[in-house]
Amino acid sequence: MFVAAGVALVSAQAFAAVGGSTDPRGTPAMPPPSSFSAHVDNQWFPLAAGTRYVYSGTKDGKPARDVMTVTHSTRMIEGVPCVVVHDRLYLRGRLEERTTDWYTQDSRGNVWYFGENTAELDARGRVTSTEGTWTAGVDGAKPGIFMPAQPQLGRSGQQEYYKGHADDHYKVIGLFDTVSPAGTKNALLTQETTPLEPGTVDHKLYVRGIGTVLEQTEKGANERNELVSVTRGA
Repeated sequence: MFVAAGVALVSAQAFAAVGGSTDPRGTPAMPPPSSFSAHVDNQWFPLAAGTRYVYSGTKDGKPARDVMTVTHSTRMIEGVPCVVVHDRLYLRGRLEERTTDWYTQDSRGNVWYFGENTAELDARGRVTSTEGTWTAGVDGAKPGIFMPAQPQLGRSGQQEYYKGHADDHYKVIGLFDTVSPAGTKNALLTQETTPLEPGTVDHKLYVRGIGTVLEQTEKGANERNELVSVTRGA
């Protein structure tokens, strides 16, 4: 489907990153709470309520299935309305990790990440770890821009920050056309790293109007997730 077409166009040139960020975190000053909305319609990362994304791949050598559901619920964090997104990771058919993420969008169209509540589960469904959980404004944790309104080649930034627990960074390394409408940039490739896992490099491929279609670890653990279906809900 569209995933294969998009991946085929990721050339060597698309992986040549340039430029840099404008400040140490790569994140501009946060607008006032009144500038945000839980209605996220950024074309590179749309989060329409009721949408269900299903991904298939591998993690730690095991068959993986990841289900991301955009709920109709919102949560107020630091006075900002955030849409609630559920993420469920299954390995060999068993629920291994459940996560709730909080996203919001500013008036310019930037999607901000305001935190996550994550839990790893054992074979009996008991929580074994909540490492990586953070909420903006709690214990010094800060939100970051997860997806800019207008990605530019070489742009980089910090998507999240909670000292010692959450510190993901992105860099735009490819903007190119897919098979569909000629003359427009329909595919976006980013590189993600974190100082918490030195040596690990992830690549994510986004398609305009859909969102994430492929995530793959280029250096580090053997992980890959490919979009297999999108269901639009009411």
